[in-house]
Amino acid sequence: MARSDSEEYLASLLHELRQLPKETEWVEFKCNNSNPDEIGEYISALANSAALLGKANAYLIWGVDNETHDVVGTTFHPTQAKKGNEELENWLIQPMNPRIDFRFIDFELDDKHIALIEIPRAAHQPVQFKGIKYIRIGSYKKKLKDYPEKERELWRIFDVTPFEQQIAAERIDASEVLTLLDYPAYFKLLGIPLPETRSGILTRLVDDRMIQPNQGEKWDILNLGAILFASNLPKFRHLARKAVRVIEYDGPGRVKTKREHEGHMGYAAGFEDLISFLNTVLPENEVIESALRKTVPMYPELAIRELVANLIIHQDFSVTGAGPMVEIFDGRLEITNPGEPLVDTQRFLGTPPRSRNEDLASFLRRVNICEERGSGIEKVVFQTEFYQLPAPLFEVVGGCTRATLFTHKSFVDMDKADRVRACYLHACLQRVQHTFMTNASLRKRFGILDKNRAQASRIIKATIDAGLIRQNDPKGESKKDTKYVPYWA
Repeated sequence: MARSDSEEYLASLLHELRQLPKETEWVEFKCNNSNPDEIGEYISALANSAALLGKANAYLIWGVDNETHDVVGTTFHPTQAKKGNEELENWLIQPMNPRIDFRFIDFELDDKHIALIEIPRAAHQPVQFKGIKYIRIGSYKKKLKDYPEKERELWRIFDVTPFEQQIAAERIDASEVLTLLDYPAYFKLLGIPLPETRSGILTRLVDDRMIQPNQGEKWDILNLGAILFASNLPKFRHLARKAVRVIEYDGPGRVKTKREHEGHMGYAAGFEDLISFLNTVLPENEVIESALRKTVPMYPELAIRELVANLIIHQDFSVTGAGPMVEIFDGRLEITNPGEPLVDTQRFLGTPPRSRNEDLASFLRRVNICEERGSGIEKVVFQTEFYQLPAPLFEVVGGCTRATLFTHKSFVDMDKADRVRACYLHACLQRVQHTFMTNASLRKRFGILDKNRAQASRIIKATIDAGLIRQNDPKGESKKDTKYVPYWA
């Protein structure tokens, strides 16, 4: 739901739902039936039916007669109900797979108590309760397995409807669309004049698939529009946890937090503010050049921009309860997004990235927030080499993808893992630049003096032993001129 739950809004919503036909597959009216198992089955059925019918939400409502749709009131208070000693809402969540972010709402209308559950549509797989998937057939709740044609259609929808084109808020007025979306930022980023009329603004947003028309001069905001240009992401409840969080810790661990910041704007509208905020909190270092002292950032700004853009683009929006996060520690910066990558972390450099969110990536490329395919990680690795920082670390941790940047370490302070990782990424960088890694190029990358050639040789041998690089032509090259390539080349 994309607005506050005022009594006026809830009354308007109920009035609109009561006008629907009796056999509506995404809305169910009840009087006082409060059986917990039946409620769980209805949540499954309504979520799946909403997906089939292209609805953002489904509703289970108490206090309205199912036949006449008259408001009769109910004695059921779901926010107070329990199953055993457990709150009903918590009890319902446990056997739900995947877990969906439904919620209970109680309110009064004409001195009659009304209760409802707002249920988000199934997004990536059918919702099941206690291992069984349900669906609505007309006004009846049925097991989905008994209707294989419905299940096939449901999976087809999941396959062909990307996250960006699902509905974030539906059936809202044009004026509310322009309140919920930072449309001036949209036109500014694209470098085009702001239309003089509201109709012109809406038409342009439709053309870019940020919104779509609904019936009766109403509008739907699509996820693409909300996630990129929300004026306040928490207004879109299922996207609230997708705002970028920045946490700064005191020390190398997560024991003590110094400060925390959570963005509220859409990714495109708020990107520059996010980068500016990071630049104010990231540590700096004082250096002396030509007898003058100046302050320089410990992390290259270009590398930060590219990694934050990647964080936004490649996250798995189907992972609920988690969002992108930037964590600042003494000595390192961790950038984490929900979901495992579609490309092996060892191949981030040298393989065109595969994105779950191509519409999102495409738009951010258009407005120069992210680079063309593959070049972003190339720039990150280049920047760390240019400033002779430890190589970035890309890894999968607990179902999330994490990129870590490190502050400066001298060569003697780098451990074997640091050196091998840097050697491998250096070979990858040389490969994508259509050249080869050599002992000389590796010495330059680490700042090793020419007389210490043996140090570079030991790193190369360790990286070969790790299976990460190989000689380009073992038979045709002299030992002095040996060229190396990544294992995948």
